[in-house]
Amino acid sequence: MFRIAIVDDEKQAAELIMQVIDRYAKERDFPCHTDWFNDPLVFLAQYTDRYDLVLLDIDMPVLNGIDTARRLREIDDLVSLIFITNMRQYAISGYEVHADDFVVKPVSYYSFAMKLDRVRKKDVRRKQDTVSVREDGQLKILYVREIRYVEVLKHRLIYHVADKVYEERGTLKKVEPVLLANYFSRCNNYCLVNMRFVSGIDGYMLHVSYGRNSDKFDEVAISHPRKKDFISELNKFLGLNF
Repeated sequence: MFRIAIVDDEKQAAELIMQVIDRYAKERDFPCHTDWFNDPLVFLAQYTDRYDLVLLDIDMPVLNGIDTARRLREIDDLVSLIFITNMRQYAISGYEVHADDFVVKPVSYYSFAMKLDRVRKKDVRRKQDTVSVREDGQLKILYVREIRYVEVLKHRLIYHVADKVYEERGTLKKVEPVLLANYFSRCNNYCLVNMRFVSGIDGYMLHVSYGRNSDKFDEVAISHPRKKDFISELNKFLGLNF
């Protein structure tokens, strides 16, 4: 099931988009579930990463679409994002929040369908970013974005996912390429950390959170030679210009 969130304060516009999505789902035989939010603040407060695509109106009161997108990217840097707008001149702002595309109101079915086709292909590639681990003889697939950090100890790879741990024989070189391509960084010779879960730095200790809504964290050592580069990469990930 492909999950779409529509964020638009105009009910009539949102209903038109839902009709277009419904037509697309039927013609492509592609099940879609759609949620509509008429208030971007409510959307952000209730947001979880269950969505595959966010359709975001730019011209909204209180919090406009660009600022909503900036806050969304603080929560989820991977979800696909398309702006729905009647202000073509603002569409260029979408690049700074990594928007996939924009659609001009009133929404044209054929234009929208073409853009959604592209998003679906991107979504398939994103979900292919996985690693496989054998646990008790069974193959377990781990989504890279859900891995908090990976460490190696005595020739065993240890994956930390939420409050669970998965182990297998191997080296960091085995998984390093896919991890480095997904916002991981090496904090010492034996550990790669997912930047999404770094909640703080205390001296030479990283606080690696259990999740966005969790107060729990693990302390992971950052080596002196790697600290400067790690902080630089973390600042880039957070969008800071230090």
